[in-house]
Amino acid sequence: MITRTLRQIAEMIGADLPREAYRNTIVRGVSIDTRSVQDGNLFVPIIGDRFNGHSFVREALAGGAAAVLWDRKQLDPPQDIPLVLVDDTVDALQSLAKAYRQQLAVKVIGITGSNGKTSTKDMLAAVLSVKYKTMKTPGNLNNHLGVPLTLLRLEEDTEMAVVEMGMSGLGEIYRLASLAKPDAAIITNVSEVHLGDLKTRERIVQAKLEILCGLRKNGLFIYNGDNPRLTDRLDELTVEFETVSFGSGRGQQLYPVEYRLEDKGVRFSINDPDCPPMFIPLLGRHQVINALSVIAAARHFGLTYEQIRQGFLQVEATGMRNELVQAGRCLIINDAYKSNPTSLRAALDTLYSLNPDKRKIAVLGDMVELGEESDRMHREIGEQLDGERLNALYTLGTSAAHIAQAARKNMEESRITSCMDKEQLAELLKEELHEDCIMLIKGSRGWQLEEVVETLRKEASGYGG
Repeated sequence: MITRTLRQIAEMIGADLPREAYRNTIVRGVSIDTRSVQDGNLFVPIIGDRFNGHSFVREALAGGAAAVLWDRKQLDPPQDIPLVLVDDTVDALQSLAKAYRQQLAVKVIGITGSNGKTSTKDMLAAVLSVKYKTMKTPGNLNNHLGVPLTLLRLEEDTEMAVVEMGMSGLGEIYRLASLAKPDAAIITNVSEVHLGDLKTRERIVQAKLEILCGLRKNGLFIYNGDNPRLTDRLDELTVEFETVSFGSGRGQQLYPVEYRLEDKGVRFSINDPDCPPMFIPLLGRHQVINALSVIAAARHFGLTYEQIRQGFLQVEATGMRNELVQAGRCLIINDAYKSNPTSLRAALDTLYSLNPDKRKIAVLGDMVELGEESDRMHREIGEQLDGERLNALYTLGTSAAHIAQAARKNMEESRITSCMDKEQLAELLKEELHEDCIMLIKGSRGWQLEEVVETLRKEASGYGG
């Protein structure tokens, strides 16, 4: 993590250090949350819609913080503590991260995309760690605060940093890429996510391509060639970097020639005859496509195919993404972190592909951020459900109710349950735990469906399941 004196911190962000007595105060790491502040941290108070971090400065210092950034527009800055005056604490946090990144010899790989960026991050970090000291975005810290915090967590001797970049509007990834200055950039795919904010698919592509604005000259751009809207835009760009396309078809530079879905992951081969068969301990055919981008990046940075194979075997996935949870006789696929049409179709394909002799149950919550097309997209999911491979459907929420309504074309009414209450849903699902079944639980973040997963797990443990 960043370790600098307060004078150096002030110089890095072009800020004022009011009291010379504190110029040699040592700062180790950065925190924006008093609940996670550690000894020696620089505390950065964030001003939100319903809170002002400046109110918690004393609490942060009591928790071990060594110094504080202070927005000069806030009245009565404390005179008895080490602080640096700044015009805006978020801007200062980002400026500090940008300056620190420029001082490091680390190679940065930036990853964005509508789906698959977290799984890709996890796979790539595991693979690169076979050869290099590697760090990655922790959890889901991929926004305007998470990316600078990720950069500031890097150790001075970190060799590779895998940085996930999310967004909700135009300009956000541009800003994040300008901080991280990636040596390689990956766009996993582009889909309907964020239609509610960006209105059109063309603007979503534009937003994702902002990652190229920070890509270093002569860097590497790895992109999903299965997305025509993305590839059409690339044809319009003048590029000063190497490109590698990946995808499901033979038109891409990297593509799978065969794959086999197993209970604990996927085994696959690619179009390079020098590459041995690979296994990734993640569920779903879509993870093979994500793995292709990992292979491209790893090869660019000098890893052998054998090192890549070893790295895939030690992937530790971020939670709530195709996470397997055993509850009684029921195997739950906990995919509760988020949901959109593309990722939901992939999750359903995964569910269908698993043990055909077991009962299959889909528990689907609302998909959000789909704008005016939301109802139609939910109905399309319902119409496309495979009634022959799905034994029961539960939906949660007003939007997901459209899935249930449309599913009646392919499934009997008795196999479909539509709920508006999460507690009611959990009670109904408890009855399924006695069955030898596989249950997919997936919905948008607002529903926090991992709570249903935990309820079912505790219920099963209570009766010795």
